[in-house]
Amino acid sequence: MTRARHRRLRDLRTVLQPFIANAPRRLALGAALGALTVLMGMALLGLSGWFITATALAGLSATTAVVFDVFMPSAGIRLLALGRTGARYGERLVTHDATFAALADLRERLFRGWARPEAARALMARPARLLFRLTADIDALESLYLRLAVPAIAALGAALLAGVVTGFMNLWLGLALTAWLLMSGWGIALWLTRQARPHAMRRAQATELLRARAVDLVSGQTELAMAGRLDAQREALAAADQRLARAELALNRLDVRAGAVYSMAGTLTLVAVLLAVGALVGEGAIGAPAAALALLVALTATEPFAALRRGALEAGRTWLAVHRLAPRMADAVSPVALAATGPDVALHEVYATHAGSATPALQGLSLRIAAGERVALVGPSGAGKSTLLAVLAGEIAPTQGDVHVPSHCLLTQRSEVFQDSLRDNLRLADASADDARLWSVLEAAGLAGEVRATSGGLDTLLGEGGLGLSGGQLRRLALARLLLRDAPFWLLDEATEAVDTVTAHDVLRRVAARAEGRTLLIATHLRREAALADRLIRIEHGRLVADLHRSTPAFDAALRALRPD
Repeated sequence: MTRARHRRLRDLRTVLQPFIANAPRRLALGAALGALTVLMGMALLGLSGWFITATALAGLSATTAVVFDVFMPSAGIRLLALGRTGARYGERLVTHDATFAALADLRERLFRGWARPEAARALMARPARLLFRLTADIDALESLYLRLAVPAIAALGAALLAGVVTGFMNLWLGLALTAWLLMSGWGIALWLTRQARPHAMRRAQATELLRARAVDLVSGQTELAMAGRLDAQREALAAADQRLARAELALNRLDVRAGAVYSMAGTLTLVAVLLAVGALVGEGAIGAPAAALALLVALTATEPFAALRRGALEAGRTWLAVHRLAPRMADAVSPVALAATGPDVALHEVYATHAGSATPALQGLSLRIAAGERVALVGPSGAGKSTLLAVLAGEIAPTQGDVHVPSHCLLTQRSEVFQDSLRDNLRLADASADDARLWSVLEAAGLAGEVRATSGGLDTLLGEGGLGLSGGQLRRLALARLLLRDAPFWLLDEATEAVDTVTAHDVLRRVAARAEGRTLLIATHLRREAALADRLIRIEHGRLVADLHRSTPAFDAALRALRPD
Protein backbone atom coordinates (compact mmCIF):
# COMPACT_ATOMS: atom_id res chain seq x y z
CA MET A 1 0.00 0.00 0.00
CA THR A 2 1.43 3.39 -1.00
CA ARG A 3 1.91 6.14 1.53
CA ALA A 4 -0.69 8.33 -0.20
CA ARG A 5 -3.30 5.57 -0.11
CA HIS A 6 -2.51 4.86 3.53
CA ARG A 7 -3.00 8.54 4.33
CA ARG A 8 -6.33 8.61 2.46
CA LEU A 9 -7.59 5.57 4.38
CA ARG A 10 -6.46 7.12 7.66
CA ASP A 11 -8.26 10.36 6.83
CA LEU A 12 -11.38 8.41 5.89
CA ARG A 13 -11.35 6.54 9.19
CA THR A 14 -10.85 9.80 11.07
CA VAL A 15 -13.98 11.30 9.49
CA LEU A 16 -16.12 8.15 9.42
CA GLN A 17 -15.63 7.22 13.08
CA PRO A 18 -17.52 10.23 14.52
CA PHE A 19 -19.95 10.10 11.57
CA ILE A 20 -20.94 6.51 12.34
CA ALA A 21 -20.69 6.84 16.12
CA ASN A 22 -23.35 9.58 16.17
CA ALA A 23 -26.25 7.32 15.12
CA PRO A 24 -25.04 3.82 14.14
CA ARG A 25 -28.45 2.18 14.50
CA ARG A 26 -30.25 4.80 12.44
CA LEU A 27 -27.60 4.64 9.74
CA ALA A 28 -27.86 0.85 9.60
CA LEU A 29 -31.67 1.00 9.62
CA GLY A 30 -31.67 3.54 6.81
CA ALA A 31 -29.40 1.36 4.66
CA ALA A 32 -31.60 -1.68 5.38
CA LEU A 33 -34.74 0.23 4.45
CA GLY A 34 -33.06 1.42 1.23
CA ALA A 35 -32.24 -2.16 0.29
CA LEU A 36 -35.74 -3.31 1.28
CA THR A 37 -37.30 -0.65 -0.95
CA VAL A 38 -35.32 -1.87 -3.95
CA LEU A 39 -36.07 -5.54 -3.23
CA MET A 40 -39.79 -4.87 -2.84
CA GLY A 41 -39.81 -2.92 -6.10
CA MET A 42 -38.13 -5.79 -7.91
CA ALA A 43 -40.48 -8.33 -6.33
CA LEU A 44 -43.49 -6.17 -7.19
CA LEU A 45 -42.59 -5.89 -10.87
CA GLY A 46 -41.52 -9.51 -11.15
CA LEU A 47 -44.66 -10.84 -9.44
CA SER A 48 -46.85 -8.55 -11.56
CA GLY A 49 -45.24 -9.87 -14.75
CA TRP A 50 -45.61 -13.47 -13.58
CA PHE A 51 -49.24 -12.87 -12.59
CA ILE A 52 -50.22 -11.21 -15.87
CA THR A 53 -48.55 -13.93 -17.92
CA ALA A 54 -49.94 -16.75 -15.79
CA THR A 55 -53.43 -15.25 -15.90
CA ALA A 56 -53.32 -14.95 -19.69
CA LEU A 57 -52.21 -18.54 -20.10
CA ALA A 58 -54.81 -19.78 -17.58
CA GLY A 59 -57.54 -18.01 -19.54
CA LEU A 60 -56.80 -20.08 -22.64
CA SER A 61 -58.58 -23.04 -21.06
CA ALA A 62 -61.80 -23.08 -19.05
CA THR A 63 -60.42 -25.76 -16.76
CA THR A 64 -57.31 -23.84 -15.77
CA ALA A 65 -59.25 -20.60 -15.55
CA VAL A 66 -61.55 -22.05 -12.92
CA VAL A 67 -58.80 -23.48 -10.71
CA PHE A 68 -56.33 -20.61 -11.10
CA ASP A 69 -55.97 -18.67 -7.83
CA VAL A 70 -56.00 -14.95 -8.53
CA PHE A 71 -56.38 -13.84 -4.93
CA MET A 72 -53.03 -14.77 -3.46
CA PRO A 73 -50.89 -13.15 -6.22
CA SER A 74 -53.07 -10.02 -6.27
CA ALA A 75 -52.86 -9.77 -2.47
CA GLY A 76 -49.09 -10.15 -2.73
CA ILE A 77 -48.91 -7.38 -5.31
CA ARG A 78 -50.92 -5.04 -3.07
CA LEU A 79 -48.77 -5.93 -0.07
CA LEU A 80 -45.56 -5.28 -2.00
CA ALA A 81 -46.89 -1.98 -3.37
CA LEU A 82 -47.85 -0.73 0.08
CA GLY A 83 -44.66 -2.11 1.62
CA ARG A 84 -42.50 -0.45 -1.02
CA THR A 85 -44.18 2.90 -0.40
CA GLY A 86 -43.78 2.57 3.36
CA ALA A 87 -40.17 1.41 3.05
CA ARG A 88 -39.35 4.32 0.73
CA TYR A 89 -40.86 6.82 3.14
CA GLY A 90 -39.07 5.24 6.08
CA GLU A 91 -35.79 5.09 4.18
CA ARG A 92 -35.93 8.79 3.25
CA LEU A 93 -36.93 9.80 6.76
CA VAL A 94 -34.37 7.67 8.61
CA THR A 95 -31.41 8.17 6.27
CA HIS A 96 -31.78 11.94 6.05
CA ASP A 97 -32.46 12.32 9.76
CA ALA A 98 -29.41 10.23 10.60
CA THR A 99 -27.28 12.08 8.06
CA PHE A 100 -28.29 15.53 9.26
CA ALA A 101 -27.65 14.52 12.88
CA ALA A 102 -24.22 13.15 11.96
CA LEU A 103 -23.32 16.27 9.95
CA ALA A 104 -24.44 18.53 12.80
CA ASP A 105 -22.19 16.58 15.16
CA LEU A 106 -19.28 16.87 12.72
CA ARG A 107 -19.81 20.63 12.49
CA GLU A 108 -19.69 20.86 16.26
CA ARG A 109 -16.52 18.77 16.37
CA LEU A 110 -14.95 20.89 13.65
CA PHE A 111 -15.91 24.09 15.43
CA ARG A 112 -14.42 22.71 18.64
CA GLY A 113 -11.29 21.95 16.65
CA TRP A 114 -11.12 25.63 15.76
CA ALA A 115 -11.81 26.75 19.35
CA ARG A 116 -8.20 26.20 20.26
CA PRO A 117 -5.18 28.47 20.76
CA GLU A 118 -4.40 30.51 17.62
CA ALA A 119 -7.89 29.71 16.24
CA ALA A 120 -9.08 33.32 16.30
CA ARG A 121 -6.08 34.49 14.29
CA ALA A 122 -6.61 31.73 11.70
CA LEU A 123 -10.30 32.62 11.38
CA MET A 124 -9.48 36.29 10.86
CA ALA A 125 -6.77 35.48 8.32
CA ARG A 126 -8.88 33.18 6.12
CA PRO A 127 -12.56 33.49 7.09
CA ALA A 128 -13.96 32.55 3.65
CA ARG A 129 -11.94 29.35 3.43
CA LEU A 130 -12.80 28.18 6.92
CA LEU A 131 -16.47 29.03 6.39
CA PHE A 132 -16.36 26.84 3.28
CA ARG A 133 -14.96 24.00 5.42
CA LEU A 134 -17.78 24.37 7.93
CA THR A 135 -20.52 24.45 5.28
CA ALA A 136 -19.70 23.00 1.87
CA ASP A 137 -17.04 20.51 2.97
CA ILE A 138 -19.24 19.08 5.72
CA ASP A 139 -22.19 18.91 3.31
CA ALA A 140 -20.01 16.97 0.85
CA LEU A 141 -19.66 14.18 3.41
CA GLU A 142 -23.33 13.27 3.05
CA SER A 143 -22.43 11.63 -0.26
CA LEU A 144 -20.45 9.00 1.63
CA TYR A 145 -23.65 7.64 3.10
CA LEU A 146 -26.62 8.86 1.05
CA ARG A 147 -25.13 8.52 -2.44
CA LEU A 148 -22.49 5.83 -2.02
CA ALA A 149 -23.10 3.53 0.95
CA VAL A 150 -26.92 3.25 0.75
CA PRO A 151 -27.10 2.78 -3.07
CA ALA A 152 -24.17 0.30 -2.97
CA ILE A 153 -25.93 -1.81 -0.33
CA ALA A 154 -29.21 -1.62 -2.25
CA ALA A 155 -27.45 -2.62 -5.46
CA LEU A 156 -25.83 -5.57 -3.71
CA GLY A 157 -29.24 -6.69 -2.49
CA ALA A 158 -30.68 -6.33 -5.99
CA ALA A 159 -27.90 -8.42 -7.52
CA LEU A 160 -28.35 -11.15 -4.90
CA LEU A 161 -32.14 -11.22 -5.34
CA ALA A 162 -31.80 -11.42 -9.13
CA GLY A 163 -29.27 -14.21 -8.71
CA VAL A 164 -31.51 -16.14 -6.29
CA VAL A 165 -34.61 -15.83 -8.53
CA THR A 166 -32.81 -16.95 -11.68
CA GLY A 167 -30.76 -19.47 -9.69
CA PHE A 168 -33.91 -21.42 -8.89
CA MET A 169 -34.45 -21.76 -12.64
CA ASN A 170 -30.81 -22.49 -13.41
CA LEU A 171 -27.92 -22.39 -10.96
CA TRP A 172 -25.31 -21.24 -13.46
CA LEU A 173 -27.61 -18.55 -14.81
CA GLY A 174 -28.09 -17.18 -11.26
CA LEU A 175 -24.37 -17.16 -10.50
CA ALA A 176 -23.51 -15.58 -13.84
CA LEU A 177 -26.18 -12.89 -13.49
CA THR A 178 -25.06 -11.96 -9.96
CA ALA A 179 -21.40 -11.79 -10.97
CA TRP A 180 -22.22 -9.74 -14.09
CA LEU A 181 -24.37 -7.25 -12.21
CA LEU A 182 -21.75 -6.69 -9.52
CA MET A 183 -18.82 -6.44 -11.92
CA SER A 184 -20.57 -4.20 -14.45
CA GLY A 185 -22.54 -2.05 -11.98
CA TRP A 186 -19.77 -1.45 -9.47
CA GLY A 187 -17.12 -1.41 -12.21
CA ILE A 188 -18.83 1.43 -14.06
CA ALA A 189 -19.21 3.34 -10.79
CA LEU A 190 -15.51 2.85 -10.02
CA TRP A 191 -14.53 3.98 -13.52
CA LEU A 192 -16.75 7.05 -13.19
CA THR A 193 -15.29 7.85 -9.80
CA ARG A 194 -11.75 7.84 -11.15
CA GLN A 195 -12.66 9.86 -14.22
CA ALA A 196 -14.73 12.41 -12.31
CA ARG A 197 -12.41 12.84 -9.36
CA PRO A 198 -10.09 15.52 -10.77
CA HIS A 199 -13.01 17.47 -12.26
CA ALA A 200 -15.02 17.27 -9.01
CA MET A 201 -12.00 18.49 -7.06
CA ARG A 202 -11.51 21.36 -9.51
CA ARG A 203 -15.18 22.27 -9.18
CA ALA A 204 -14.96 22.31 -5.37
CA GLN A 205 -11.82 24.45 -5.45
CA ALA A 206 -13.32 26.77 -8.08
CA THR A 207 -16.51 27.16 -6.04
CA GLU A 208 -14.47 28.08 -2.98
CA LEU A 209 -12.37 30.53 -4.98
CA LEU A 210 -15.46 32.08 -6.57
CA ARG A 211 -17.09 32.57 -3.17
CA ALA A 212 -13.95 34.10 -1.67
CA ARG A 213 -13.47 36.53 -4.56
CA ALA A 214 -17.14 37.50 -4.57
CA VAL A 215 -16.97 38.24 -0.84
CA ASP A 216 -13.77 40.23 -1.32
CA LEU A 217 -15.38 42.25 -4.12
CA VAL A 218 -18.51 43.07 -2.12
CA SER A 219 -16.96 43.69 1.29
CA GLY A 220 -13.80 45.41 0.06
CA GLN A 221 -15.17 47.48 -2.80
CA THR A 222 -14.26 50.77 -1.13
CA GLU A 223 -10.62 49.76 -0.62
CA LEU A 224 -10.46 48.23 -4.11
CA ALA A 225 -11.84 51.41 -5.66
CA MET A 226 -9.34 53.58 -3.79
CA ALA A 227 -6.51 51.30 -4.93
CA GLY A 228 -7.80 51.18 -8.51
CA ARG A 229 -8.24 47.39 -8.35
CA LEU A 230 -11.97 47.04 -8.95
CA ASP A 231 -11.56 45.98 -12.59
CA ALA A 232 -8.83 43.51 -11.68
CA GLN A 233 -11.03 41.99 -8.97
CA ARG A 234 -13.95 41.69 -11.39
CA GLU A 235 -11.69 39.98 -13.90
CA ALA A 236 -10.46 37.59 -11.21
CA LEU A 237 -14.07 36.83 -10.29
CA ALA A 238 -14.94 36.17 -13.94
CA ALA A 239 -11.91 33.88 -14.29
CA ALA A 240 -13.00 31.88 -11.24
CA ASP A 241 -16.50 31.61 -12.71
CA GLN A 242 -15.11 30.33 -16.02
CA ARG A 243 -12.98 27.79 -14.19
CA LEU A 244 -16.06 26.56 -12.35
CA ALA A 245 -18.02 26.38 -15.62
CA ARG A 246 -15.33 24.24 -17.26
CA ALA A 247 -15.36 21.79 -14.36
CA GLU A 248 -19.16 21.62 -14.43
CA LEU A 249 -19.13 20.97 -18.19
CA ALA A 250 -16.60 18.17 -17.80
CA LEU A 251 -18.70 16.53 -15.09
CA ASN A 252 -21.87 16.86 -17.16
CA ARG A 253 -20.17 15.11 -20.07
CA LEU A 254 -19.04 12.29 -17.81
CA ASP A 255 -22.55 12.01 -16.41
CA VAL A 256 -23.98 11.60 -19.91
CA ARG A 257 -21.38 9.00 -20.80
CA ALA A 258 -21.99 7.07 -17.60
CA GLY A 259 -25.72 7.14 -18.24
CA ALA A 260 -25.15 5.72 -21.72
CA VAL A 261 -22.83 3.01 -20.39
CA TYR A 262 -25.33 1.99 -17.70
CA SER A 263 -28.07 1.92 -20.33
CA MET A 264 -25.99 -0.36 -22.57
CA ALA A 265 -25.14 -2.60 -19.62
CA GLY A 266 -28.83 -2.87 -18.77
CA THR A 267 -29.70 -3.69 -22.37
CA LEU A 268 -27.00 -6.36 -22.56
CA THR A 269 -28.26 -7.84 -19.28
CA LEU A 270 -31.83 -7.95 -20.55
CA VAL A 271 -30.82 -9.50 -23.88
CA ALA A 272 -28.64 -12.14 -22.22
CA VAL A 273 -31.37 -13.10 -19.73
CA LEU A 274 -33.94 -13.17 -22.53
CA LEU A 275 -31.83 -15.58 -24.54
CA ALA A 276 -31.12 -17.71 -21.47
CA VAL A 277 -34.74 -18.02 -20.30
CA GLY A 278 -35.84 -18.53 -23.89
CA ALA A 279 -33.54 -21.52 -24.07
CA LEU A 280 -34.88 -22.80 -20.74
CA VAL A 281 -38.46 -22.43 -21.92
CA GLY A 282 -37.58 -24.27 -25.12
CA GLU A 283 -36.10 -27.10 -23.06
CA GLY A 284 -39.23 -27.19 -20.90
CA ALA A 285 -37.23 -26.38 -17.75
CA ILE A 286 -39.42 -23.35 -16.92
CA GLY A 287 -42.70 -21.95 -18.13
CA ALA A 288 -43.57 -18.60 -19.70
CA PRO A 289 -44.66 -16.99 -16.39
CA ALA A 290 -41.29 -17.86 -14.82
CA ALA A 291 -39.52 -16.45 -17.88
CA ALA A 292 -41.46 -13.18 -17.51
CA LEU A 293 -40.52 -13.09 -13.82
CA ALA A 294 -36.82 -13.56 -14.62
CA LEU A 295 -36.85 -10.89 -17.34
CA LEU A 296 -38.51 -8.25 -15.18
CA VAL A 297 -36.30 -8.99 -12.18
CA ALA A 298 -33.19 -8.70 -14.37
CA LEU A 299 -34.55 -5.46 -15.83
CA THR A 300 -35.03 -3.83 -12.43
CA ALA A 301 -31.78 -5.21 -10.97
CA THR A 302 -29.71 -2.72 -12.98
CA GLU A 303 -31.54 0.37 -11.71
CA PRO A 304 -29.94 0.50 -8.21
CA PHE A 305 -26.49 0.45 -9.79
CA ALA A 306 -27.40 3.47 -11.91
CA ALA A 307 -28.30 5.28 -8.67
CA LEU A 308 -24.58 5.11 -7.77
CA ARG A 309 -23.83 7.49 -10.63
CA ARG A 310 -24.45 10.69 -8.69
CA GLY A 311 -22.36 9.51 -5.77
CA ALA A 312 -19.54 8.50 -8.10
CA LEU A 313 -19.61 11.96 -9.71
CA GLU A 314 -19.40 13.61 -6.28
CA ALA A 315 -16.77 11.21 -4.92
CA GLY A 316 -13.88 13.51 -5.85
CA ARG A 317 -15.40 16.41 -3.95
CA THR A 318 -16.12 14.08 -1.03
CA TRP A 319 -12.54 12.78 -0.93
CA LEU A 320 -11.24 16.35 -1.05
CA ALA A 321 -13.50 17.29 1.86
CA VAL A 322 -12.28 14.24 3.82
CA HIS A 323 -8.65 15.19 3.16
CA ARG A 324 -9.20 18.79 4.29
CA LEU A 325 -11.33 18.01 7.33
CA ALA A 326 -9.51 14.97 8.73
CA PRO A 327 -6.66 16.93 10.39
CA ARG A 328 -9.14 19.18 12.16
CA MET A 329 -11.34 16.23 13.13
CA ALA A 330 -8.32 14.51 14.65
CA ASP A 331 -7.68 17.60 16.78
CA ALA A 332 -11.38 18.28 17.44
CA VAL A 333 -11.24 18.12 21.20
CA SER A 334 -12.11 20.65 23.83
CA PRO A 335 -9.84 23.68 23.92
CA VAL A 336 -6.66 23.30 25.92
CA ALA A 337 -7.52 24.04 29.52
CA LEU A 338 -5.12 26.13 31.54
CA ALA A 339 -4.38 24.83 34.99
CA ALA A 340 -6.35 26.59 37.71
CA THR A 341 -5.15 25.57 41.16
CA GLY A 342 -6.27 28.69 43.02
CA PRO A 343 -7.27 32.35 42.73
CA ASP A 344 -3.75 33.58 41.97
CA VAL A 345 -2.32 34.05 38.47
CA ALA A 346 1.07 32.43 37.97
CA LEU A 347 3.44 31.93 35.04
CA HIS A 348 6.72 30.09 35.31
CA GLU A 349 9.41 30.15 32.59
CA VAL A 350 6.82 30.64 29.83
CA TYR A 351 7.87 30.73 26.18
CA ALA A 352 5.40 31.55 23.41
CA THR A 353 5.87 31.88 19.67
CA HIS A 354 3.47 33.19 17.03
CA ALA A 355 2.67 30.98 14.05
CA GLY A 356 5.14 31.54 11.23
CA SER A 357 7.72 33.20 13.48
CA ALA A 358 10.98 31.67 14.62
CA THR A 359 11.56 34.24 17.41
CA PRO A 360 9.72 33.69 20.71
CA ALA A 361 7.38 36.54 21.66
CA LEU A 362 7.75 35.56 25.32
CA GLN A 363 11.09 34.30 26.57
CA GLY A 364 11.21 32.58 29.94
CA LEU A 365 8.71 34.96 31.51
CA SER A 366 7.79 34.28 35.15
CA LEU A 367 5.10 36.28 36.96
CA ARG A 368 2.72 35.99 39.90
CA ILE A 369 -0.36 38.14 40.49
CA ALA A 370 -2.21 37.72 43.78
CA ALA A 371 -5.98 37.50 43.86
CA GLY A 372 -7.52 40.99 43.92
CA GLU A 373 -4.41 42.77 42.60
CA ARG A 374 -4.67 45.40 39.88
CA VAL A 375 -1.70 45.24 37.53
CA ALA A 376 -0.83 47.32 34.46
CA LEU A 377 1.37 45.76 31.82
CA VAL A 378 3.45 48.36 29.99
CA GLY A 379 6.23 48.38 27.45
CA PRO A 380 6.98 49.40 23.85
CA SER A 381 4.97 48.09 20.93
CA GLY A 382 5.98 44.54 20.08
CA ALA A 383 7.31 43.88 23.58
CA GLY A 384 4.88 41.00 24.12
CA LYS A 385 2.04 42.59 26.13
CA SER A 386 -0.79 41.34 23.94
CA THR A 387 0.94 37.98 23.60
CA LEU A 388 1.03 37.61 27.38
CA LEU A 389 -2.68 38.41 27.62
CA ALA A 390 -3.41 35.93 24.81
CA VAL A 391 -1.50 33.22 26.68
CA LEU A 392 -3.44 33.94 29.86
CA ALA A 393 -6.73 33.98 27.93
CA GLY A 394 -5.90 30.65 26.26
CA GLU A 395 -5.76 32.11 22.75
CA ILE A 396 -2.10 31.15 22.33
CA ALA A 397 -0.64 27.93 23.70
CA PRO A 398 2.78 28.36 25.33
CA THR A 399 5.52 26.27 23.78
CA GLN A 400 7.15 25.82 27.17
CA GLY A 401 6.46 26.61 30.82
CA ASP A 402 3.51 26.47 33.22
CA VAL A 403 0.46 28.74 33.28
CA HIS A 404 -2.01 28.84 36.18
CA VAL A 405 -4.99 31.13 35.75
CA PRO A 406 -8.47 31.24 37.32
CA SER A 407 -11.69 31.75 35.38
CA HIS A 408 -11.28 34.88 33.31
CA CYS A 409 -12.61 37.10 30.53
CA LEU A 410 -10.92 39.44 28.08
CA LEU A 411 -11.91 42.96 27.01
CA THR A 412 -10.06 43.91 23.83
CA GLN A 413 -9.78 47.11 21.90
CA ARG A 414 -12.03 45.69 19.20
CA SER A 415 -15.61 44.80 20.09
CA GLU A 416 -16.92 41.73 18.27
CA VAL A 417 -20.56 42.47 17.50
CA PHE A 418 -22.70 40.32 15.24
CA GLN A 419 -25.65 41.05 12.98
CA ASP A 420 -28.27 40.10 15.53
CA SER A 421 -30.34 41.62 18.29
CA LEU A 422 -28.70 43.55 21.10
CA ARG A 423 -30.02 40.91 23.53
CA ASP A 424 -28.31 38.03 21.71
CA ASN A 425 -25.08 39.97 21.39
CA LEU A 426 -25.06 40.42 25.17
CA ARG A 427 -25.91 36.78 25.77
CA LEU A 428 -22.68 35.72 24.14
CA ALA A 429 -21.25 36.22 27.63
CA ASP A 430 -23.98 34.23 29.39
CA ALA A 431 -26.65 32.42 27.40
CA SER A 432 -28.81 31.93 30.50
CA ALA A 433 -29.05 35.63 31.41
CA ASP A 434 -32.62 36.95 31.67
CA ASP A 435 -33.75 40.44 30.64
CA ALA A 436 -33.54 41.79 34.18
CA ARG A 437 -29.88 40.89 34.38
CA LEU A 438 -29.22 42.32 30.92
CA TRP A 439 -30.76 45.66 31.92
CA SER A 440 -28.66 45.59 35.10
CA VAL A 441 -25.35 45.29 33.24
CA LEU A 442 -26.46 47.87 30.66
CA GLU A 443 -27.22 50.25 33.54
CA ALA A 444 -23.81 49.58 35.07
CA ALA A 445 -22.13 50.19 31.69
CA GLY A 446 -24.02 53.46 31.16
CA LEU A 447 -25.88 52.24 28.10
CA ALA A 448 -29.35 51.48 29.50
CA GLY A 449 -30.79 54.95 28.85
CA GLU A 450 -29.77 54.93 25.20
CA VAL A 451 -31.16 51.42 24.68
CA ARG A 452 -34.48 52.38 26.27
CA ALA A 453 -34.66 55.35 23.91
CA THR A 454 -34.70 53.02 20.90
CA SER A 455 -37.97 51.58 19.64
CA GLY A 456 -36.75 47.98 19.88
CA GLY A 457 -35.03 48.02 23.27
CA LEU A 458 -33.19 44.75 23.78
CA ASP A 459 -34.65 43.52 20.48
CA THR A 460 -32.90 46.29 18.55
CA LEU A 461 -31.21 44.71 15.55
CA LEU A 462 -27.55 45.58 15.05
CA GLY A 463 -25.78 45.51 11.73
CA GLU A 464 -22.61 43.60 10.96
CA GLY A 465 -19.74 44.76 13.14
CA GLY A 466 -22.15 46.76 15.35
CA LEU A 467 -23.54 48.96 12.58
CA GLY A 468 -26.06 51.27 14.24
CA LEU A 469 -23.98 51.98 17.33
CA SER A 470 -21.38 54.70 17.80
CA GLY A 471 -17.84 53.94 18.90
CA GLY A 472 -18.63 54.92 22.48
CA GLN A 473 -21.78 52.78 22.52
CA LEU A 474 -19.79 49.81 21.23
CA ARG A 475 -17.30 50.26 24.08
CA ARG A 476 -20.11 50.32 26.62
CA LEU A 477 -21.71 47.26 25.02
CA ALA A 478 -18.40 45.43 25.34
CA LEU A 479 -18.17 46.55 28.97
CA ALA A 480 -21.72 45.30 29.63
CA ARG A 481 -20.76 41.95 28.19
CA LEU A 482 -17.69 41.88 30.43
CA LEU A 483 -19.83 42.62 33.47
CA LEU A 484 -22.24 39.86 32.49
CA ARG A 485 -19.42 37.35 32.69
CA ASP A 486 -18.98 36.78 36.39
CA ALA A 487 -15.26 35.93 36.32
CA PRO A 488 -12.73 36.67 39.09
CA PHE A 489 -9.98 37.68 36.64
CA TRP A 490 -10.37 40.45 34.05
CA LEU A 491 -7.89 41.09 31.24
CA LEU A 492 -8.03 44.44 29.41
CA ASP A 493 -6.02 44.88 26.20
CA GLU A 494 -5.84 48.61 25.44
CA ALA A 495 -9.58 48.69 25.96
CA THR A 496 -9.97 52.48 25.44
CA GLU A 497 -7.27 53.06 22.82
CA ALA A 498 -9.55 54.18 19.99
CA VAL A 499 -12.24 55.84 22.14
CA ASP A 500 -12.75 59.55 22.79
CA THR A 501 -11.48 60.86 26.11
CA VAL A 502 -14.88 61.41 27.74
CA THR A 503 -16.11 57.91 26.88
CA ALA A 504 -12.78 56.38 27.87
CA HIS A 505 -12.79 57.95 31.35
CA ASP A 506 -16.43 56.93 31.86
CA VAL A 507 -15.73 53.33 30.84
CA LEU A 508 -12.65 53.12 33.06
CA ARG A 509 -14.55 54.61 36.02
CA ARG A 510 -17.24 51.96 35.65
CA VAL A 511 -14.64 49.19 35.28
CA ALA A 512 -12.92 50.34 38.48
CA ALA A 513 -16.23 50.38 40.34
CA ARG A 514 -17.25 46.89 39.25
CA ALA A 515 -13.76 45.36 39.50
CA GLU A 516 -13.76 45.54 43.29
CA GLY A 517 -12.47 42.22 44.63
CA ARG A 518 -11.40 40.99 41.20
CA THR A 519 -7.93 40.50 39.76
CA LEU A 520 -7.24 43.01 36.98
CA LEU A 521 -4.49 42.93 34.33
CA ILE A 522 -4.33 45.83 31.86
CA ALA A 523 -2.02 45.94 28.84
CA THR A 524 -1.69 49.60 27.92
CA HIS A 525 0.29 52.54 26.54
CA LEU A 526 -2.06 55.07 28.16
CA ARG A 527 -1.67 56.77 31.52
CA ARG A 528 -5.44 56.82 32.17
CA GLU A 529 -5.62 53.01 31.98
CA ALA A 530 -2.48 52.34 33.96
CA ALA A 531 -3.75 54.68 36.71
CA LEU A 532 -6.23 51.97 37.69
CA ALA A 533 -3.35 49.71 38.74
CA ASP A 534 -1.51 49.37 42.02
CA ARG A 535 1.42 47.68 40.30
CA LEU A 536 3.25 48.35 37.02
CA ILE A 537 5.03 45.54 35.19
CA ARG A 538 7.24 46.44 32.27
CA ILE A 539 8.27 43.91 29.65
CA GLU A 540 10.68 44.30 26.75
CA HIS A 541 11.49 41.71 24.09
CA GLY A 542 9.27 39.20 25.85
CA ARG A 543 11.06 39.49 29.19
CA LEU A 544 10.02 41.11 32.48
CA VAL A 545 12.38 44.01 33.16
CA ALA A 546 10.61 45.94 35.95
CA ASP A 547 8.03 45.29 38.67
CA LEU A 548 6.95 48.55 40.36
CA HIS A 549 4.47 49.15 43.17
CA ARG A 550 2.31 52.19 43.85
CA SER A 551 3.56 54.88 46.24
CA THR A 552 7.13 54.44 45.07
CA PRO A 553 9.10 57.02 43.06
CA ALA A 554 9.82 54.46 40.33
CA PHE A 555 6.08 53.74 39.96
CA ASP A 556 5.22 57.44 39.69
CA ALA A 557 8.00 58.01 37.15
CA ALA A 558 6.89 55.08 35.02
CA LEU A 559 3.27 56.29 35.13
CA ARG A 560 4.29 59.81 34.03
CA ALA A 561 6.30 58.33 31.16
CA LEU A 562 3.19 56.79 29.63
CA ARG A 563 1.21 58.52 26.91
CA PRO A 564 -1.13 61.12 28.44
CA ASP A 565 -4.90 61.07 27.93
